[in-house]
Amino acid sequence: MDRHTYQTGIIGNCAFLAHINKNTNIDWLCWPRFDSSFVFGGLLDKEQGGEFSILPEGEYTSDQHYVENTNILSTTITSEEGTYRITDFAPRFYQHERFYKPLMLIRKIEPLEGNPRIKVVCDPVFNYGEGKQQGSRGSNHIQFTGAENDMQLSTNISLSYIEDEKYFALNDTKYLILTYGHDLDAPIESTAERFLTETRKYWRTWIKHSTIAGFHQSLVIRSALVLKIHQYEDTGAIIAASTTSLPESPGSTRNWDYRYCWMRDTYYVITALNHIGHFEEMERYFNYITDISFRDDKRYQPLFGIAGERVLTERILTNLKGYMGNQPVRVGNQAYEHIQNDIYGQVLISMLPLYTDNRFVFTERKDSAIWLDYLLTKIESTIDEKDAGIWEFRNLANMHCYTNLFQWAGANAALKMAKTIGNKEFEERAGLLIDRASAHIEACYDPERKVYNHAVGSAHLDASTLQLILMNYLDPDSQRAKDHLIALEQELKGANGLFYRYRHTDDFGKPKTTFLICAFWYVEALAIVGRLDDAVREFESLVGYGNHLDLFAEDVDEKDGSQWGNFPQAYSHVGLMNAAHRIAIKLDKPAFL
Repeated sequence: MDRHTYQTGIIGNCAFLAHINKNTNIDWLCWPRFDSSFVFGGLLDKEQGGEFSILPEGEYTSDQHYVENTNILSTTITSEEGTYRITDFAPRFYQHERFYKPLMLIRKIEPLEGNPRIKVVCDPVFNYGEGKQQGSRGSNHIQFTGAENDMQLSTNISLSYIEDEKYFALNDTKYLILTYGHDLDAPIESTAERFLTETRKYWRTWIKHSTIAGFHQSLVIRSALVLKIHQYEDTGAIIAASTTSLPESPGSTRNWDYRYCWMRDTYYVITALNHIGHFEEMERYFNYITDISFRDDKRYQPLFGIAGERVLTERILTNLKGYMGNQPVRVGNQAYEHIQNDIYGQVLISMLPLYTDNRFVFTERKDSAIWLDYLLTKIESTIDEKDAGIWEFRNLANMHCYTNLFQWAGANAALKMAKTIGNKEFEERAGLLIDRASAHIEACYDPERKVYNHAVGSAHLDASTLQLILMNYLDPDSQRAKDHLIALEQELKGANGLFYRYRHTDDFGKPKTTFLICAFWYVEALAIVGRLDDAVREFESLVGYGNHLDLFAEDVDEKDGSQWGNFPQAYSHVGLMNAAHRIAIKLDKPAFL
């Protein structure tokens, strides 16, 4: 049975992300924002999605890898006539006291062996493929019109070859510089080379300034680089994935738009960034959350747009075939309407480092009391309320164990923060919430099966309750923690460490694929309860489910190891980072070993 993997790598500069296929095509590129329409969307429709490819005549083989410790992607194409290399990158570096991160994609094409003949096709679209952009020729560029703003392709390749889509001999290094909303007002060759040098230097410096332990360090480095470019630097938001409508399993119709910021993942992202010592990204994310919180007095919703947009109306695009024919293709996400009450606790524990880590100067914050009062009030008003839970069940509301756990954890964080700022009233309110949340959690416990069920009054199990161990609600040395883990293993564990979110029927039937971040939670739980050999074994099985570039999807099919779901999934990489960190601590593996 063939294993399905995504055949793309990603590049980005914290202003945009692009997917480059092994076949050289830009399969996905949304401009001007992460959540804009694609200008290249072959991932969802090879005809309607446009094309930007650099291919030889006849058959060829492709090898793709990242330039070490960077988000620069190298694709080597070998045909009968010769071999050439394409270097794709999004410029990012520091100049004029700011980060330069233009809406610009650069493709460098170098002949390596023989006499390759290549054809460049650049055929962008707009409005999710409903129209094709029109190209008009300039002196050394092609101007594309039709989208929200013009695009320009500047190049030292004969424009006739590109316009007529003709093969030509690649005798020397060529460059393609695609820009959005602005023209390239600089020499092509020297600009591309300088930007490449500066971008390579930027990424390698960023990694050098990361704190990454010695357990599977190269995988953690790649995951850190993936997470970094999923942050929209303009606002600080971190999106779940750059894609939409890649199915959780073929034919499942579980095809969602993930180009938004999920509040439920705040704690895990902040934890991962904290582990690698990148406080600037943490502070940008804090600022994004702060802006959302103080914008109005409405409840938090499960997800927001990258500039804090509340309304993310979901609609179906009927003009696109979908990934491998999987329908529907969705833009927007109805989950913004759901009630998800764990997120107030998520925000509180995510903010805790501001008050407990001396590298942050909390005394200069003027909003501490407002923050705490706002969030404690929200927990007080929702702690007895049913919600959609972490997995956002569309028509099923329960008193979820996971929700109450994060209310418990958030109240504990609020208690510590209240003590730090010296507010007795907040201390008392937090203490009462700890007790109320604990009572709800204990109402989920099944003494006969020695396990916490996913909700009050339900017999179903859910991988999210692994967090009872990870969040230290359960003493990791206790028999109750060990029994709970064993019961979850027996029902939810698949082959090679894979883990299902749950097995019961939801709004769309029974899930057919495992959820990768749950598997990494499982690894963490194993390490915490002292089953370190099991944790290492399962981790090393899980990392085999990446694609050729060690990029991980949201879901994995237990039967054949296929990747499914939106890709790459930032939170799968966050799960890998946090699990590796947990094991490294237990193994006492600093970065230099």
